[in-house]
Formats: sequence, structure tokens, C-alpha cells
Amino acid sequence: MVARVRVTVLGKSPSWQDAGGACSGYLLQSGETTVLMDCGNGVFSKLRQHVDYVDVDAVLVSHLHADHFLDLVPYSYALTYAPKQQPMPVHIWPGTDSPARPRLIAPPGAAETLRRVVGAWGNDDLIENAFQLEEYQPGSTVEIGPIRASFSEVPHFVPTYAINVTAEGSGKLTYGADSAPATELVDFARDADLLIVEATLPRPERTGVRGHMTPEEAGEHGRLAGAKRVVITHLSDELGDDWARAEAERGFGGPVEVAREGASYEL
Repeated sequence: MVARVRVTVLGKSPSWQDAGGACSGYLLQSGETTVLMDCGNGVFSKLRQHVDYVDVDAVLVSHLHADHFLDLVPYSYALTYAPKQQPMPVHIWPGTDSPARPRLIAPPGAAETLRRVVGAWGNDDLIENAFQLEEYQPGSTVEIGPIRASFSEVPHFVPTYAINVTAEGSGKLTYGADSAPATELVDFARDADLLIVEATLPRPERTGVRGHMTPEEAGEHGRLAGAKRVVITHLSDELGDDWARAEAERGFGGPVEVAREGASYEL
């Protein structure tokens, strides 16, 4: 069965939100399958503008920095306490014996980190009770309906995984997560139909310890990978779209798009 993948940008900010924006979050849809890729600050609200959160089949998390997972907290509260999730009728909701409990597919060590975060105010099992938590391994592939997601480690300040997304009859999406300049990402993104790649920095880190890329470096990764289309993301509204685009196009050698919330791409 052919099931093309559609990706919608829910949030594209770096570790601080744009005015009215959200941090990292991308909605993947293929046939009847709905997946959320990363769930940073502000993403849960953006998600609700597009789909019902109880209809999400799985959440993929690239790494355990707050701007990529923090809205799992309000999402978990909704799955736990929302009227539509209760066993008895509430208002217009008829009650359910089968409340939604999406898969949460996260990096190694996720369970410990998430317990520590929510345990700060007493209920360390909040996220694990709301979701079905699975920890993936580098190089592994998971299937969610027609969507296949594979993971490859890229250099960042914590263990971080770029994600390739495919489905039968669909093109290849590579999401670079957060990464320093890396041949690993170039190899993983080889011949991608769409490369969504971070372009956080106006210039390389002062310390010399790399964890992010400039827009020009992001564009270079697209060129070296042979990507057909490049969208730069994880950059602040203060950076300036026109400047960032021009820098990225210098590196890519062709047109580059700057991610914007609500933009959709079909593979």
C-alpha cells in the first residue's frame, strides 16, 4: 500500500521560543498514522491546532534536551486528566475504558531522565503512565503503521540521534536533530528528498567545542549529502530569515527554505 509522508512544522525555534512560537516539533502523517517528532516547549499547543492529541500514534524524541522533549509534561497531564480520557461521562465526552496511550520512542536513558525531571515535583511516573515508553538503540529501525524511522548518532552535547523517515511509495526525510558539523549526518542524509537541518548559530561557538551549526554549514551538509531539498530550522526569529537563507544557499549552492510554523512538505 502506497502511503506518502507529509511533514508539518509545529515548532522551529532554538532553545528559546520565538515570539508566539514553539521549540522543536514536527508532525508526520501517512495514511491513518500520526506521529509527533520531538516535543519541545510550546509544541503541544501547536499540535492541537492540527490534530487531536489522543489520535497521535507515537512520539519520536531525538535527544533529551528540554527544547526537544519538555512539552511531554503537559501532554502527559492531558492524557491523564483530560475529560475525554476518563472512564465515566464528562460534559460531551461519553467516557472510555480505553484511554489513548501513545508510544513514546526515545533515546537510551530516557526513562531515568524523564523520571528525574517530573520527579522534581513528586510524580516521577507521570510520563511513563501516560505513554508507552520504548528506548531505541543507535542504528535501529522502528515501524509505526506505514512509517519507518531509523536513528543515527550525531555529535551534540548529549547523546543525540538524527532520524530518517520513510514509507512505501514515499521519499526520504532526514531530520538532523541538533548536531555539530558531522560527516555522520552527511552519510545518514545521503540522497534525502528533504533534509531538515539545524542552523542555530550566527558563527561557530566561541569555546571551540561544537554542538550546533551555522546556516552556511547547514547548507553545506545538504550539498555534500546530495539532498534534493533543504529546510533550515532550529534558528531564532532574531537571526533574520533573509540573512540565514542567503548564508545557507551559499553553502548548498541552490535554493534553501527557512522553516516556518505551519509549513507542510509532502514526500
